[in-house]
Amino acid sequence: MEIEIYADVVCPWCWIGKRRLEQALESYDGEVTVRYRPFQLDPTPVTEPKPLVEAMGAKFGGRQRAEAMFAQVAQVAAGVGLEMRFDRAVHSNTFEAHRLIRFATERGRATETIDALYRAHFTDGIDVGSKDALVKLAAEVGLDEAETREYLDSNVGRREVAADLAAAHQLGVTSVPTFVLAGKYAVTGAQEPETLLAALREVAQRESAA
Repeated sequence: MEIEIYADVVCPWCWIGKRRLEQALESYDGEVTVRYRPFQLDPTPVTEPKPLVEAMGAKFGGRQRAEAMFAQVAQVAAGVGLEMRFDRAVHSNTFEAHRLIRFATERGRATETIDALYRAHFTDGIDVGSKDALVKLAAEVGLDEAETREYLDSNVGRREVAADLAAAHQLGVTSVPTFVLAGKYAVTGAQEPETLLAALREVAQRESAA
C-alpha cells in the first residue's frame, strides 16, 4: 500500500503525526511505501527570521496565547518521545526545505532528511529557510555537501515543488498532516496510532476485495 503524507516541516502536528504513523506501522503486517508530499502552512516570504512565538503571537492574539498553545502541543509531543522547544523555534518559509526533501528523496534519504528538518526547527532552533543551514543538515544525513549546495543555488526542482504544492490544493488538502492511503482514502490530522492502524487495515481489506 502506498501512503502519501502531505505535511510541512514547521507543522508540529505533522511531526507528531509522522511519529504516530511509525508507531502504527510497527503493528501493521502489510507492506507499505511512504511518499512525502509538500504543503506550506504559510507560503508568505520571510524576509528576516524572527522567533516563532513572536510571529505566532501576532497571528493568534498575543504572545501569551501563543505560548499557552505551544505548551500544550509540546506536552503532546513529549508523549510520543519528541522534544519541541518553541522558545527556540524560528519563523521560516519552507519552500527551500521542500526542495531539499525532493533532492534527498531522489537519493534515498527522504526520511532521515525530514526527521533532521523537524528536529532542526522544533528542537534546535535552526532557521530551516536558510540555505546554509539546509546544506549543513543535508551533510549530517549523508548527502554530499557540495552537490546539495549546487542544487539549492540552482533553479532545479523549483517548478516541480511549486507544482506539487499547487496539486495539494487542487486535491483539496487544506490542513496537515493528511495521509492518503492507496491513492484514494484520506485520513486527516495527527490521529492516534490505533486509529491509523485501523484505517490501514480497513483500506487493505477494501483494496483486496476490489
